[in-house]
Amino acid sequence: MEFLEEIKALTEKLVAIPSVNGTSGERDIADAIEAYLREIPYFQTHPELVITQQLKDDPLHRRNVMALLKGGDGTERDCIMLHGHIDTVDVDDYGKYEPYAFDCAKLAEVLRSAELPEEVRRDLESGDYLFGRGACDMKGGDAVFLVLARHLAQEADKMHGNLLLSFNPVEETLHRGIIEELPLIQALQKEHNLRFRLAINNDFICPMYAGDTTRYVYTGAVGKLLPMFYIIGRETHVAQCFEGFSPDLTAAELVRLIDRNPDFCDGYQGEYTLPPTVLKMQDLKPCYNVQTPHNACVYFNYFVHNRQVTDSMALLKDAARTALDTVVQQVDERYKAYAKLSGNQYSSLMEKTQVLDYCEVYERAKAVYEGDLDAFIDRVTDDSIAAGDDMRFTSLRIVQALCELCDIKTPTVVVFFATPFCPHNTLKREVPEEARVFAEVEKIAAEFAAESGEKMKLQQFFPSLTDSSYLKIDDDADSITMLQACFPGYEKLYPVPLKTAKELNIPAVNYGVWGKDCHKWTERIYMPYSFGKLPKFILKTIQYYFSEAGRA
Repeated sequence: MEFLEEIKALTEKLVAIPSVNGTSGERDIADAIEAYLREIPYFQTHPELVITQQLKDDPLHRRNVMALLKGGDGTERDCIMLHGHIDTVDVDDYGKYEPYAFDCAKLAEVLRSAELPEEVRRDLESGDYLFGRGACDMKGGDAVFLVLARHLAQEADKMHGNLLLSFNPVEETLHRGIIEELPLIQALQKEHNLRFRLAINNDFICPMYAGDTTRYVYTGAVGKLLPMFYIIGRETHVAQCFEGFSPDLTAAELVRLIDRNPDFCDGYQGEYTLPPTVLKMQDLKPCYNVQTPHNACVYFNYFVHNRQVTDSMALLKDAARTALDTVVQQVDERYKAYAKLSGNQYSSLMEKTQVLDYCEVYERAKAVYEGDLDAFIDRVTDDSIAAGDDMRFTSLRIVQALCELCDIKTPTVVVFFATPFCPHNTLKREVPEEARVFAEVEKIAAEFAAESGEKMKLQQFFPSLTDSSYLKIDDDADSITMLQACFPGYEKLYPVPLKTAKELNIPAVNYGVWGKDCHKWTERIYMPYSFGKLPKFILKTIQYYFSEAGRA
């Protein structure tokens, strides 16, 4: 069965809908996907099996779109989930070609007269690549699922299992679509007595190095924490600078210690995360004067493969302690040198400092606050949200407010977590049920490689952030408890239903369309594999899990 031209045509139609994250286009593409599904005869007979879910309190009215294709006589339990996101990043990077970013044919035409890197020029002239924003990330992958579902629905009664299709908005930023969908997935599981065997995502895969044509299969997802450090110093007049304590210097030392430092990389079974990267650093002084800053903050992107949140917090607090100690020692040495230079009398500036996590600050505040502390925190949260603060700074405002209640004067670093949080997961060989799934996917990939001539390789962690993170969680109960307890405003800012995700525990793999330059203006998808061979790989997987061997 050949799908290439049909999938290409549908991809071009989906790309033509500008579903940039944070715009009404995310609603428009959900409408188009729902319409496509409802045109399939199977779903015309079973309209109740196309399900939409509007995101809660969303001013753009964005929606999740799902469809349950029930095989056999309707009593089959085994289910494979096919899921993908429907939003894209913006198109500012296209520059003068921005008007053509969503028109694959026109974009290819105008790029022929553009100044392009040699590799991009070669790919364009080959005719094997489809250019356009979202073609690779990931509307081509969505189109593959939709076309496969349309064909499989023609003989649903011969399919010994079920397919749950899921298309979600808001993946490129906060993953709200899949997060809000989790309880609905669980409700469908119970209503239709489903046994989830596998979830396949079709997010893009790409070369790891120049000339790489390997088709990677990822059997899990990298996790992400966003640790924040709130630093309380001591202000002073610049003419008495050594009498203060610099939160800026402490923030800078935290960046020096943590940013791009491989000591913080997390490894599992030979695969390692990238090290943490600073995303924002600033003091919180609102205006100019000759008083030194009183407080500052810094936060990092922090990837995780297997490390528990409890262990990550211990590492982060150790870094904060080291930063404070280094700053105290360094400033004391500089004051000693200045005293010698100026002829002033030296006296030690070594002083007491402290590192707290948010749980510890909360308990201190609870001990001194006369009233309902949680209601107080809710008011701070609501006021910050109403003011339009960035969600990370809403968490910061909560921490600041509690520190003020505690009347903290000692130089202090408070460590806490903020949005977003992406759980890590993979198929663990030490867990028999997961080891079996890994072996099955490995076997299917090897057989497909032999049949197709493609080079396939299994990797444990999809290196980009993905909605698959929320379908299976490896963090233990203590880690989940710490995450929620050390995440100011969790319930209002990022209420991931972690218990539901833990209960679903769906093995999550990424097959993925293959392309290049995602999130760049030269984004393009390689059609011979993505539209020609990948659908057969997915079909082979579905057929295995719905066969007697796969159900044994």
